[in-house]
Amino acid sequence: MLRVAVVGAGPSGVYTAQALVGQSAVPGIRVDVLDRLPCPYGLVRYGVAPDHEKIKSLQGNLRTVLEDERIAFLGDVEVGARGLTPARLLELYHAVVYCVGAARDRRLGVPGEDLDGSFSATGFVSWYSAHPDAVHQRFGLDRPGAVVIGAGNVAVDVTRLLLRRAEELRPTDIPQGALTALAASGVREVHMVARRGPAQARFTTKELRELGTLPDTRVLVDPAELALDPACADPSGLPAVNRRNLDVVRGWAADPGGGAGTRSVRLRFFLRPVEILGAAGRVTAVRFERTEPDGTGGIRGTGRYEEIPAGLVLRAVGYQGVPLPGLPFDPVRGTVPHVAGRVLRDGAPSPGEYVAGWIKRGPTGVIGTNRPCAKETAASLLADADFLARRPVVPDPVEALRKLGHEPVEWHGWLAIERAEAALGGTLGRGPVKIPDWSGLRGAARR
Repeated sequence: MLRVAVVGAGPSGVYTAQALVGQSAVPGIRVDVLDRLPCPYGLVRYGVAPDHEKIKSLQGNLRTVLEDERIAFLGDVEVGARGLTPARLLELYHAVVYCVGAARDRRLGVPGEDLDGSFSATGFVSWYSAHPDAVHQRFGLDRPGAVVIGAGNVAVDVTRLLLRRAEELRPTDIPQGALTALAASGVREVHMVARRGPAQARFTTKELRELGTLPDTRVLVDPAELALDPACADPSGLPAVNRRNLDVVRGWAADPGGGAGTRSVRLRFFLRPVEILGAAGRVTAVRFERTEPDGTGGIRGTGRYEEIPAGLVLRAVGYQGVPLPGLPFDPVRGTVPHVAGRVLRDGAPSPGEYVAGWIKRGPTGVIGTNRPCAKETAASLLADADFLARRPVVPDPVEALRKLGHEPVEWHGWLAIERAEAALGGTLGRGPVKIPDWSGLRGAARR
């Protein structure tokens, strides 16, 4: 029997488990999917916006994989500095696949970034997605202006959620605390700001168009800023998605009234943040430098500046991988060194250690990109199976985890959390509502 641990129950981890049991000719293979959280599905549960029900429905596909009798979910098991070490895991399993994602957001590196009212967009997403690490987070929603820095789907998501009306969010699984706070929000105008032009923006067209469907909300674009981007005059050399994005943005620029609305989204381009301004420790504005194309595909500063008033600033400028103690790490790429998913130590493959997902390739691609990535890693592991299976491991890793002081939440515990969330929603006159705190999740799982 070959016993494999997959660390991380998000899409990359679940797809890796699926590929291992689906491609394997190894008799009796068993895969335990470990996660720090008591709940599976990773960013599908804790990163997809609550009003994106179609994407969230991917949980059904992941659920089918985790219900396979050869695969076991073990939640509330931490791997890293405060939990299991890679060396200890190799005492329990023949092989370990790390699918731990890219857990840290990128910082702007400008003065004032730590003022009250300045946050990462990922923290805001975790809050409205009921991640238990964010249950005590509070955001300044009492002022009318907000600035979102970034031009990707995360920036679009948080912009949309800031202006989405509470009655539209009530049918979703958004936690009650976040729903109440957003219902009382005073935010009426959001500037979504990019340092380059619309042709270089990384949002998908579907996400972008959603901004134009928000009730009672105008989307405003300055034609002068579009004119700075040479691709706007001739987009023929752009990929299809970028051309579609330009069509949408140009449509908004051509209709400066944008229709009636008491709320507004202002898409801004060619502005680079240089300082977050504040008074009495609280954000009051963001200072930007105007940029322009440099003729080589990049941008350069112009020495002209602009300030945008704001009581809330959310940075959405990407993710970074973080080192896992005991594993090698490339700080430049933010990934674990590997060849075809095999972890490299001192340039040579480390027997029994593998990676998949963002910690393998960096924070790129969409959810579906994890499938071929997982298949490659699974193929490498299975090619090594005969060698790996010769190494002795403990007969029952779950019992060994308990002896080490862990209390894994198994699949029946997760089903109990689902029932508790349905019951919570019933008491609030809503559908299932996410439990947002550690004690609530653990209590539900162990009931």
